[in-house]
Amino acid sequence: ERIFAPLGMKDTAFSVPQEKLDRLPPCYQVNHETGALALFDEVDGYWSQPPVFPAGGGGLVSTVDDFYAFGEMLRNGGKLGNERILSRPAVEVMTTNQLTDEQQQDATSFFVEPRGWGFGLSVVTGRTDLSMVPGRFGWEGGYGTSWASDSKEELTAILMTQLLFPQAAAVYQDFWTGVYQALED
Repeated sequence: ERIFAPLGMKDTAFSVPQEKLDRLPPCYQVNHETGALALFDEVDGYWSQPPVFPAGGGGLVSTVDDFYAFGEMLRNGGKLGNERILSRPAVEVMTTNQLTDEQQQDATSFFVEPRGWGFGLSVVTGRTDLSMVPGRFGWEGGYGTSWASDSKEELTAILMTQLLFPQAAAVYQDFWTGVYQALED
């Protein structure tokens, strides 16, 4: 009610109501032995019922439009349109790497270089290719979502799939390279 409602995020929740289930595709996973796609979660499966314990760190289901509103709010320093959701200083702290050098070195199994960790967000800390822009922040989700906002380039972009833990290096790299290649001066 404090974040989703003011941002108009009417399709973001911890479950999908029965009247909206027809908009939710099933989720697949790759069989690593055969390379074939296999059904992981039916439409009337996990997301069709409210969870016993809503987990904010990995339990929301959303749409591109809703996710975009959230990303734009953060990119704009906590404000979307006339709605102030978070203070600018709070967003600055959230989107700044909070890891020490020692933590950063130990986090390489979790973060693809050169990334750090803000408060709830991945933060790019150095440039290694076209799409790794210092200051870009966002997150990748387990069902193939990749979202990032880049204040310098004035962009928020979102990739959504229904593939459990996709081959992230290829899918995400292709998507983000395409996003940054499309930018014009």
